[in-house]
Amino acid sequence: MKKILFVITVFVGVLFYSPFSQVSSCKAEVTDYLQMFEDKVTEFTLENGLNFVVIERHQVPIVSFVTFVDVGSVNEKTGQTGISHMLEHMAFKGTKRIGTRNWEKEKQVLQEMEQAYKELKRESSKSDPDSEKLKAKRNRFQKLKKKAGNFVKPNEFSKILEKNGANNLNAGTTTDATLYFNSLPANRAELWFNLESDRLMNPVFREFYTEKDVVLEERRMRVESNPTGKLIERLQAMAYLAHPYGQPVIGWRSDIELLTKSQLRELYNTYYVPQNITIAVAGDINPEQVKKWAKLYFGPFEKGPEPPKVTVEEPEQEGRRSFKINSMRKPVYVRAYHAVNQDNPDFLALDLLASVLSRGRTSLLYSSLVQEKRLAAKISAFNGFPGTKFPSLFAFFAVPNAGVELSEIAEGIDKQLQKVKDGEITAEELERAKTKARASLVRRLDSNMGLAKTFAKAQGQRGDWKKVFTDLEKLQKVSLEDIQKVAEEYLSKENSIVGKLVNIKPDQNILGR
Repeated sequence: MKKILFVITVFVGVLFYSPFSQVSSCKAEVTDYLQMFEDKVTEFTLENGLNFVVIERHQVPIVSFVTFVDVGSVNEKTGQTGISHMLEHMAFKGTKRIGTRNWEKEKQVLQEMEQAYKELKRESSKSDPDSEKLKAKRNRFQKLKKKAGNFVKPNEFSKILEKNGANNLNAGTTTDATLYFNSLPANRAELWFNLESDRLMNPVFREFYTEKDVVLEERRMRVESNPTGKLIERLQAMAYLAHPYGQPVIGWRSDIELLTKSQLRELYNTYYVPQNITIAVAGDINPEQVKKWAKLYFGPFEKGPEPPKVTVEEPEQEGRRSFKINSMRKPVYVRAYHAVNQDNPDFLALDLLASVLSRGRTSLLYSSLVQEKRLAAKISAFNGFPGTKFPSLFAFFAVPNAGVELSEIAEGIDKQLQKVKDGEITAEELERAKTKARASLVRRLDSNMGLAKTFAKAQGQRGDWKKVFTDLEKLQKVSLEDIQKVAEEYLSKENSIVGKLVNIKPDQNILGR
């Protein structure tokens, strides 16, 4: 299973015939892009609120499926961080009919095991636990855990799909959403409807306590044993004092350790409801057939209460924040600024600013700090971290070359930002950024899976798949003055959060110097 695409990578399938081959990717008008898809896209909503977007592409007998659930770490309660990611893991564990050798017997053991776990936790949480009782309760829990494991058919859900030709079978959790996806031969499409509807309606969270250990190990590898991971996590936490964007997607260790199946079930009941889910289907498929299968398999999915909305607002930052982490690894410099969400008119200008600053060899930061002055080995600017649904961050990530001080990196970034604020960006530089944005869209939509993911997110999070194209149209209208304006408004010293991974020598670490 694909785990979280860890946020560090933010900084730093098979290609099918593309509809864009009919129109030049650099010269086409946005309206041309939209018109190419309007006749190929069918959208419908079941009575229970489950929304479908179907994109026809009949060149190759393959179909890609994406299930977009509008829940991520931003929706998690205090003390339950990482639970959305945990639920993503559990979604591959099967259902009442898949993944079990005998559901009725397994169900009984799972209930006994859950009760044994509660008793174990109750005893261990006492100020002065009875060691003998604690040992007995722990032994009982472990025996039931082993007994429950005897009923499990490991990875049966995935094996059924793979046996029928599935590829790209994966999932991912972000701050804003959870996605499940795979591709199948067109003649196996109905199988997906059968399995996915069962997974969404009848999940069994078997192997929960075993999987918690897997998630804890994932956290250890990605964060606790990774200084750069710690740096990014700290940046996120320091940037958001009130808003849940400050919570790590993978969760805090203490929260993961204390997660319970009842909490997992509560999250599932709250957010895995039909009206909070969008399914995109792209490939060699008939929309009318999709409608029939959707009604047959997903029609019984009962509509639930409307999920609660995130209403917390981050207070305005009143001065620069900074921190450092000591490490024996290479130094790293990060800087972020509070910005806006994806529906704010300034978001696209900030996107283009990030491109002008760091995307490509002709970008300001790359040409200056990497090529000319050789201060940085890597440098990147990125808009929309850690998510885009709520006011997010505009961020920089830089790795200096050997012997270069982090202060030199900071000064180099400041110089290029000042150029932007002084209006020294050229029309040619801005046009290059717009061309890259168009090319990026073409690449994303050049495969069934790229189409399904892109349209599922736009439809599920923003209510309209066409925003993929209308955003591009708005982006083409961004002016040099707009770039200058957002740089001046958002990228100020008082609005910044700076993090440094500082290299220390082994003897400094030992002696505590």
